[in-house]
Amino acid sequence: MVDIILNKISGHAKQGKVCKIHIKSGDSVKVGDKLISIESNKGSVDFKSNINGTIKDLCISEGDTLKIGDVIAKAEALGGSEEASTSLDEKNENKSKSQGAFNYLGGLLKPKKEEIECDIAILGAGPGGYVAAIEAAKLGAKVVIIEKDSLGGTCLNYGCIPTKSLVRSSEIFNNMKNAEEFGLEASNINVNMKKVIERKDSVVEELKNGIEYILGKREVRIVKGEGNFLDKNTIFVKANNTETTIKTKNVIIATGSKANLLPIKGNDLPGVITNKEALSLKEIPKKLLIIGGGIIGMEFAFIYAKLGSKVTVVEYFDSILSTYDEDIIEVIEESARAYGINLYTGAKAEEIIKAEEDNLILAFERAGEKKFITADKILMSVGRSPVMNKEELKNIGVNLTERDRAIEVNDKMETSVEGIYAIGDVTNKIQLAHVASHQGTVAVKNIMGQDAVMDYSVIPGATFTTPEFATVGITEKEAKVKELDIEVGKFPFAANGKALIYGEKEGFVKIIKEKKSNKVIGGAIVGPHATDLIPEISLAIKNNLTVDQIVNTIHAHPTTAESIHEAALELEGGAIHFVK
Repeated sequence: MVDIILNKISGHAKQGKVCKIHIKSGDSVKVGDKLISIESNKGSVDFKSNINGTIKDLCISEGDTLKIGDVIAKAEALGGSEEASTSLDEKNENKSKSQGAFNYLGGLLKPKKEEIECDIAILGAGPGGYVAAIEAAKLGAKVVIIEKDSLGGTCLNYGCIPTKSLVRSSEIFNNMKNAEEFGLEASNINVNMKKVIERKDSVVEELKNGIEYILGKREVRIVKGEGNFLDKNTIFVKANNTETTIKTKNVIIATGSKANLLPIKGNDLPGVITNKEALSLKEIPKKLLIIGGGIIGMEFAFIYAKLGSKVTVVEYFDSILSTYDEDIIEVIEESARAYGINLYTGAKAEEIIKAEEDNLILAFERAGEKKFITADKILMSVGRSPVMNKEELKNIGVNLTERDRAIEVNDKMETSVEGIYAIGDVTNKIQLAHVASHQGTVAVKNIMGQDAVMDYSVIPGATFTTPEFATVGITEKEAKVKELDIEVGKFPFAANGKALIYGEKEGFVKIIKEKKSNKVIGGAIVGPHATDLIPEISLAIKNNLTVDQIVNTIHAHPTTAESIHEAALELEGGAIHFVK
């Protein structure tokens, strides 16, 4: 007989109320079956079985308040385990030795086989896959989502969310060190990196729990493991002694991307890391070297510079963030130097060498000279590549793009095979989480008989450097290449009251209009809350608004949003609070 123990509640809550019981005495259960749904002040979540067996005695009732450690039920488990516990954590660190024996014996048993039929099978539960699953379920489809790692994909687990959690911790630490600027006094300010990482993990876990709860409420079946095509309508998943065959009418491939490693000698040495490892460092590197001065590289540069690392960035192109307009780059470069970040642009990394005391040396060439820099850690930030089984896709007729770099799709997110769609980074269109989510919605609508197409003309980008910046629509660089007749209105945050109150007066708002129509066609914001402000310009572009329509919209005072109003005024005769 085993005890099934509640050992975790959503968002680290200590107790919760049983809102639904999915089992009764005498029921047979298997790993992954829902046992109870429990609500707490941190949210709601379904708790699942981690054993195969029979429920002998139900120890709770609906409406009961449970705390961590309470026994949910007693069960007879295969293999004679004496104790069991259930949680969302599939690794389940609290397993007893007897459970270990059971798992060992389980490996000797024949795999359990299951067959599922559905309308849509989705490979990958990142921001593209799980959004597509929810949208499809809302429209009445029977949906199965397959994920070999964790719900939320790279974005939630190793990208957008955890990175911004570290951004926030470094930001608060920097504010505390500079409290005197605000008339405050603080001393003995230190970083506890272990707690910084614990907070990051807590944020990620809470969001994952939320996704699982919503998928459960929408009756989306989650299958853990790696999915492989047997044919265009059949996917096979093998994991944890279970073999699942999924028969589906449609498939959405949302398998995401992985970090590239520069193909140089020494790229596999201990201490050479990617964004994934950089998000879990228990100690702050004294010296951090970043290869790549793009978005991800520069975000990490500011994070660790603020936390106390001596940061160096080596960038192959002639400037960091090379695809952006020069005025944006200028602000970020100036800020980087103010934080002590060394920038080597126009530099080609050639080799990583292991030095004494586990240090690393990067050898690189710049302006014809060979140079060397030492570091404790070297972060590779040189782009990402789609994750896909190329041969398997070709075997079922799915076309890939030139040099097999990605899955080829049209604007309906259809591949070359009827009934198979692809979304997100695996298409290599624009590698952004919100693009993947929208692509997922477009794919689902087309599967469900609606007519939807993907429009890439108004895609906002958000970068969390210091200051942060965001862009949308046509840039000045693009306008020049396309020979567009434009006019640019700019307003500096140094003239904005809210920015001065925050002590964040670097940067500007820029609006680009087409002269002939007076329509807003592009914009950029560098400065406080830039990433939160960019939707106003996005909305203007998407809806073909003219500059005077922004001018005639009252903006609240005192806010940083007033800077958008002022930038529009600059295009209509001149700003109020700034004169060139």
